[in-house]
Amino acid sequence: MKKRSKFAAFALTLLLGITSSVSIAFAAAWSSSDQYASWSNGGYTVYNNIWGSGAGYQSIWANSYSNWGVWAQHPDTGGIKSYPNSNKEIGVKLSALKSASSSFNVTVPTSGASFESAYDIWAGSNNAYEIMLWMNYAGGVKPISDNWSAAGDPVPAYTNVSAGGHTWNVYKGSNGSNAVYSFVRTSSTSSGTVDVLAIMNWIKGKGWFGDETLNRVQFGFEITSSPAGLNFTTNSYSVSYTKN
Repeated sequence: MKKRSKFAAFALTLLLGITSSVSIAFAAAWSSSDQYASWSNGGYTVYNNIWGSGAGYQSIWANSYSNWGVWAQHPDTGGIKSYPNSNKEIGVKLSALKSASSSFNVTVPTSGASFESAYDIWAGSNNAYEIMLWMNYAGGVKPISDNWSAAGDPVPAYTNVSAGGHTWNVYKGSNGSNAVYSFVRTSSTSSGTVDVLAIMNWIKGKGWFGDETLNRVQFGFEITSSPAGLNFTTNSYSVSYTKN
């Protein structure tokens, strides 16, 4: 009942057209406030994906797999609350890929939130490997790492790595179920193109995995907090690949 009451209040806000951004969400091809809502479009699946402990309210809208967003109001506490995303299934071995890349363009809050706009790329049998590409980030978010400083900061395995068209600090760790390799861009950007195959070949070159299958490419917003209620918008997003 609590969720339904929140949705009713939000729907009223939409109806009154208090903000132009919320009005766009109301006019979208699809929208939902359900925790695990999903919508298939153009060979992709868009997910609301509220999964973290202590999460607040979040609604999602989409005009297409490429143009979608959320309005999120998560409390100012630690821990990831959600990862709304657009997902593209691939299912091709690394050695069989001739190319794999993705482009994105986002509009994100300039203050009042802790989050990152990130790719979440899954590879290997039973998704044994998780590759995160942090394109922009704000607040107290930190990547998974197996090495931490005395000050409580993650220590990168490699710094200033040029791979996939960007420069990163690379962190190596585990979430308890999967190996996690986090590529954190040395400076934030709200748009760009990433050579996913080049990133995977860099990891393979370090001996961190072998000729694994690229299972899926996801892109979205990993949100820790946004207590005032804020918009996170994907203006465009696409994934393309070719086989040998």
